[in-house]
Formats: sequence, C-alpha cells, structure tokens
Amino acid sequence: MCILHFFSPKSGKWQGLGMLTLSSMFSSPQQCRDSADGQGVCPPSSLQTAFFYISLYLVAIAQSGHKPCVQAFGADQFDATDPDESVSRASFFNWWYMGLCTSATVTIALMSYVQDNIGWALGFGVPSLAMLLALAIFLLGTRTYRFYGGGGSASASTFSLVRKAFVAWRIQKRSREAGSVELGHGDGELPQDAVLAEEVKGLARLFPIWATCLLYGVVFAQPPTLFTKQAATLDRRIGQSFQVPPAALQCFLGTSIIACIVLYDRVLVPVARGVSGVASGITMLQRIGTGIALSLVTLVVAALVEMKRLRVARDAATASGGLLVVVVDGSGTSAVPMSLWWIVPQYVLLGAAEVFIMVGMQEFFYDQVPGALKSLGLALYLSVLGVGSFISSFLITVIDGVTTRNGGTSWFADDLNRGHLDYFYLLLAALTALELLAFAYFSTSYVYKAKAGNH
Repeated sequence: MCILHFFSPKSGKWQGLGMLTLSSMFSSPQQCRDSADGQGVCPPSSLQTAFFYISLYLVAIAQSGHKPCVQAFGADQFDATDPDESVSRASFFNWWYMGLCTSATVTIALMSYVQDNIGWALGFGVPSLAMLLALAIFLLGTRTYRFYGGGGSASASTFSLVRKAFVAWRIQKRSREAGSVELGHGDGELPQDAVLAEEVKGLARLFPIWATCLLYGVVFAQPPTLFTKQAATLDRRIGQSFQVPPAALQCFLGTSIIACIVLYDRVLVPVARGVSGVASGITMLQRIGTGIALSLVTLVVAALVEMKRLRVARDAATASGGLLVVVVDGSGTSAVPMSLWWIVPQYVLLGAAEVFIMVGMQEFFYDQVPGALKSLGLALYLSVLGVGSFISSFLITVIDGVTTRNGGTSWFADDLNRGHLDYFYLLLAALTALELLAFAYFSTSYVYKAKAGNH
C-alpha cells in the first residue's frame, strides 16, 4: 500500500516539475539577452545550475516511488479471488499502459512544439499544473480505495520480508542437510519459516526471467536517443511550411501502442482464449517472448532503414561534388533527401513489441512475487528499463572507444553519414536473438506461482 505524506511520490514529482519551471524562468543579464550566442557569453551561475539539477533529481526520486506503487495500488483494487475481477485485472494492465502512452503521445506532440517555438517555462509549467491536478483527483478518491496490509513503513516491511525469507531459506537448507527438516504443524500446513523460505525461492526463480529481459531495456533506450538522431537528418517537412520536430516522431511509437493494445485486448485475446483455453489468451511468459521476438524484427528493420539512409546520403554527396554533410541547416532543410516516413516502421514495430513485453512484464512480476511485495514486483519490471539504459550507455562507450582507436571513425560519429548505426542495430539484433533463446530455455521450465505447470 502506498502511504501519502506531504512529500509523497506524486507531490514530490509536482514539486520537482515546479522547480524545473522556475529554473527556466531565471532572468539572464542584459548582455546575455542582447548577444546572439548568450549561452556562451553568460553561462548559468552555480546557484542556477544546482537548482536545475536538484529539480531533475527530485523528479527522478519521486518517480522511483510513484511508478511501482501507483500501478500496484491500481491492480490491488481488483479482488483476485473473484473470477470476474481476476479477468478484469488482466485487462487493467493493458488499459493502464494505453493510458500512459496516450498521455505521453499527446505530451510529446504538444510540448516538443511549445518548448521549441514558445519557451521552456511554458513547456515545464503545463506538466506541473497537470501533475497538481492529478494529485488533487487522486486524493478525492481516497474514501473509495481498497487498502491492504498494516501500518508502518512500506519500504521497511518490504526489506524485512525479504531478509526474513532469506534467513528462513538458509535455516531450511541447513536443516535439510542435517536431515531434520520440520514438515509442518498439522494438516499439512507449512510452518512460517518454511513459507518464507518458499517465498525467497519464488523470488530467486524470477531472476533468470528478469535477466533475460534486460537487453530489451537497451532497445527501449533507442527511440529517444539514436532513433531521434536519425530522424533529425531526414526531410521532416509536411506541406510547404510545417517541420516535424525530431522528438515528435515518438508519437508514432505511442500511436502504435494505443492501436495495438486495442487490437490485442479486443481481438487477439478472445481468439487466443478460444484456442488455448487460457483466460488471458496467452500466458504472461508467452506474451513477453512475443515482445522480444518483435523487438528483434524492429532492430533488423532499423538496420535496413539506416543502410538505405546511408546510401541516399552518399549518392547525394556524389551528386554535390563529394561533400558528405549531415548537419541540418538554419532553415531546417535536411541534408539527406529522404522522407521521414522511411523511419516510421521501426517506431510502429517497437510499439507493437512494447504491447507484448512491457505489459507482459508488468503483469508477470506483479503476479509472481509474494503477496506482500507487489510493488517490489513492479519495481523489478522498471529496473529492466533502468539497467538496460546503463547497458546501452556502456555498449556505446565501449564501441566508440574501440572503433575510434588508431584514428578510426566511430559508429556514432557526430556526422551520422560517416558513422554506422546500422552495425550497432545489427549487433543489438544478434544479442536479442541470443536473449530470445535464453528466455525460451528458462521460460519453458518456469512454474507459475498461482498456476503450476502453466507455461
């Protein structure tokens, strides 16, 4: 259960966004405003820089408490012992993710334009007000929520349960080795220590599944980074005057997710349910595996599109006398005569992959952790994305160092036409193929907590 304090995760996020808004409103000295390159002439003061970074860290800290708890809290509103509510809970994860993607898509489309063309103060101010409104609406429903568990610190009880379960498992292991395992307290009931030991075993069984999903976190990190960098080199004009911001192309990702969730929940699940007899259509691990396979297809398509982009750029360079330039000029016209629509398929495919793997991981980790650790289960899902982002940074750093050794050209050169993002995508595709094989191996032997033998 998430306990509200003045500095709750949701209010902390609003406070962080509010501070970001204030940081973007700090006035600059007159000479900075008059200079064409004010940022270089008048760098921000130490106080302004500190205020800005504190704002970012405050948002990050708030998200770490808000994201795993709020979704677990929402799923807790369904009674798992009621057949109808149990089925509804499976759909809850679909519609929850659809809601997140809908709001993110609208935000990216509007805020990227506002921040580029109006100002950062309004760009941060609108999300701050939206978060404040969300906090007020959340508090209005307090009397209607279902609450479970006792008082005390949620984080303390989480770590306490994990610690007790681990100690109980150690004791049970030593007792088994000594040949004196206590079997129960009558009627086949396991003692408390044995129950805790089984729970820590359950957590341990999740580790191979978690580990084999990590590479998807690397793939997930690409749309706001390398995909966007690719998009910035393309012809993004629609009509005569409108230019699509590179970051706004992520709207195709969100739109794909929204459409695929509707198709999955309303079309695929009923059909699959009739074939498999499983209430959710396919099992949670089958859903995750399908998502990994789709992410592999996404990477192959992204590599092929990048190969095409490099050919177009080189042909254009040959036609212009050998100049290989990728920098977007002041008018916003791309140096690569290639439409933005070429890059859309990789966004659409990744959106379809997310519907399977992201929602599948949410439901799987929530469902398979011990009952008192539901928010920990969703934290495991979120950690896949966080660790994957670090792995992505590590891979890029290592590859950049290796490829630039002895005067070579980096795969991630500032001039993308001299780099090789296609090689990086193919490398990720090969690693994802290995990940899929490992996932298939571990998932086929996994025994579900609630439905033993269901794979």
